[in-house]
Amino acid sequence: MMPPIRIAVIDDHPLFREGVTRSLSEIGGFDIVAEGSSMEDAIRIAQLHAPDVMLMDISMPGGGLEAIGAIRDIRPEQRIVMLTVSESGDDITRALNSGARGYVLKGVGSQALAEILRSVAAGESYVSPTLSARLLKDLASFSNGGTKADPLSTLTAREQEVLELVASGLSNKRVALKLDLHEKTVKHHMSRILAKLNVSNRTEAAMTLRDAADQRQQQFTRV
Repeated sequence: MMPPIRIAVIDDHPLFREGVTRSLSEIGGFDIVAEGSSMEDAIRIAQLHAPDVMLMDISMPGGGLEAIGAIRDIRPEQRIVMLTVSESGDDITRALNSGARGYVLKGVGSQALAEILRSVAAGESYVSPTLSARLLKDLASFSNGGTKADPLSTLTAREQEVLELVASGLSNKRVALKLDLHEKTVKHHMSRILAKLNVSNRTEAAMTLRDAADQRQQQFTRV
């Protein structure tokens, strides 16, 4: 028999949070290890309980989107699913770029939510189909506009910090000391940076950063 999936539910509306926890408990196969209502709660729960999946709202004290990066600085392997009413493309993109493994709208049924949590716990990612279609449409419209996207804009604030320090010549160990992080956390950030920039090593990533800086300087000079 498979062990239950350990879930933490973070939402600042007690009645909604209670409904989610009750539904998952009744379905079975889930162990609700902690509940919270703020970014501070989410970080504490990640540290103390290390749940398999954290289910979080965007709109809560401290900010759900802000919580993603803070949690993954502590536990890079933490799986996070956003459960929200926001259909904003910016929110979806920011959540996924920050490391969320799922983005689900609050209108989802309890059985569907359970299946999503099982798939994320198994290592998969999930975005509500209507939102996925919208993102693809927006991306196609952007591409057809002929404007080249800046790959650096997809990096989180922490990833930009790491890249800048790496580009200055620091090792992962020195970057970790500089930012007060674990070295394995820096390695995790670098892996995501390389993937987002579509480059294969640190040197190419540093060159991408320098090229972007040169372009900005040229634009400033022309102005």
